[in-house]
Amino acid sequence: MIKKISQITQTELDTISDIWLTANKEAHEFISESYWDHHYAEVKKMLPESDLYLYYMEEEIVGFMGIMDDYIAGIFIKSSYRGKGIGKCLIKEAKGDHEKLELAVYKRNDAAYQFYIQQGFIVSVEQLEEENNEVEYIMTWTKNE
Repeated sequence: MIKKISQITQTELDTISDIWLTANKEAHEFISESYWDHHYAEVKKMLPESDLYLYYMEEEIVGFMGIMDDYIAGIFIKSSYRGKGIGKCLIKEAKGDHEKLELAVYKRNDAAYQFYIQQGFIVSVEQLEEENNEVEYIMTWTKNE
């Protein structure tokens, strides 16, 4: 079940922040874990400012998506729940709420890149993300295209 929230509880914030940290470390082995640890507090502070889509299974948050305006800041799923269609459900929900969506994905994160291609996103820009010296794609989806 997807729950869109505008007011997040401290428990929800703690849970999704931990999912964010773990999922990033698992998906981005090519980036130092210290990078994610360093940004944890900043992200935790910014999450309540996003439109949050929380995915629940039996009262447990197993994944979430954060959107700012039309920008998907990320989709993060607990490892034991990946590959079960949760990300697809979250994207579908966002597509129902937006005319256009944009996101960034590291070129070396091929699983995520392929997932976004399957969801109808196209690469609009390839650029260097300077903090990590990694190439990233800016990908976009537009309704009815």
